[in-house]
Amino acid sequence: MPPDPAPFRGRLRPALFTVDILNRSCLEYIKITGTTLSESAGSNPVSVSLQNYQLYRHLEDPGWRLSWFWAGDEVILDATGAEATEQGNCTRFVGAHSCEKRPVMMDLGPGTPYNLQVANCCRGGVLSSLVQNSKAATSTFRMIVGNFAPSSDGGPQMPFNFSIGVPGYTCSNATVVPPSRTQFDKQRHIQALMTWQVLCFYSQTVAAPRKSCCVSLFMFYSSVVVECPRCICGACPVTSMAPQCKGPKAEPAARCTGHMCPIQVHWHIKKSYREYWRVKMTVNNFNTLKNFSDWNFLVQHPGMQNLTEVFSFNHHPLVQYGTINDTELFWGLPNFNTMLLQDGYVQSEILLRKGQDFTFDAGWAFPRKMYFDGGECAMPPPDDYPPLPSASCDQRLSAVLRSLLAGLVLLFLLF
Repeated sequence: MPPDPAPFRGRLRPALFTVDILNRSCLEYIKITGTTLSESAGSNPVSVSLQNYQLYRHLEDPGWRLSWFWAGDEVILDATGAEATEQGNCTRFVGAHSCEKRPVMMDLGPGTPYNLQVANCCRGGVLSSLVQNSKAATSTFRMIVGNFAPSSDGGPQMPFNFSIGVPGYTCSNATVVPPSRTQFDKQRHIQALMTWQVLCFYSQTVAAPRKSCCVSLFMFYSSVVVECPRCICGACPVTSMAPQCKGPKAEPAARCTGHMCPIQVHWHIKKSYREYWRVKMTVNNFNTLKNFSDWNFLVQHPGMQNLTEVFSFNHHPLVQYGTINDTELFWGLPNFNTMLLQDGYVQSEILLRKGQDFTFDAGWAFPRKMYFDGGECAMPPPDDYPPLPSASCDQRLSAVLRSLLAGLVLLFLLF
């Protein structure tokens, strides 16, 4: 039996209010909009769209799988741009597309025949982030729905208990909004019978109890690499010969490392010039089974407002404090490095101008936060950051000699 919709209607569930620090406005979400047109021949055309309003978090393969519960005995007679995973018992409606009480709709893949497509469909459920590709941040499909349960005002009842089938997302129930209008033949407009919307928010604590990426650091004047926190993403094996680290039958999802994270971002401060400083960023994929398509990572650092050049990545600033920007989104270049291959890496160098607040002291040059594909990465503790180099004995002796020589010259001039 499906859950009772009454407790959920018209309000959000508690998990929706758990958001990460970079969703400061709480206005980043995936919006689902359903438009029901007037009845025709005993059924109603319904158009459903999913729009990703998240700036830096996208839905990667295998993508969304939208599900809900019908309020009555509704049946999907036909679908275009998506398909139900199960047909269910359709003895009452021969030839129907799906008769499930809780249908699960999945996007069709690229290469779908043209007669089965609608606009903004057929990307395999993948939704781009709003910054990376706003045109690919929307997905749409259409259904012909029969046997709609009538509401108190005579219109169709709304479905409830929505899910997009992606870990970490929690959705509200449908809320009626002003009906949309559809244009036909460039002059005629048809108003929808009903339009409803659903908002789905992401919470990393709901998505996974552990981190899935970590950050390591290196400074050009230090000989020590600041490693990722140990075992931060999973239980560490005792030795490299442990069962989870060897054998084709026990191949792990992530290569055995000290941190056990599938993704590691390495921040390498390479050089310091008179007016600029240079950083190499490397994203390592230790996942031996998975490629990351259209990956991105976000860097939060006060020096990002002085970013001058990026050599091998696309990038875009995310303004978080009015005109002050301390975050930058990076992603791959088309036909070059948009795919982060399993057990592979991508990298680029960036050049930043030295601002008034620039310093190598107290870890200022290291990122405050990093996110990979929308998930926050574990940072090393500040106590592990390398200190500023102390002057050598020879350097101190040279300074003393220069001071003595200057004093002797001054005395000679005076006398």
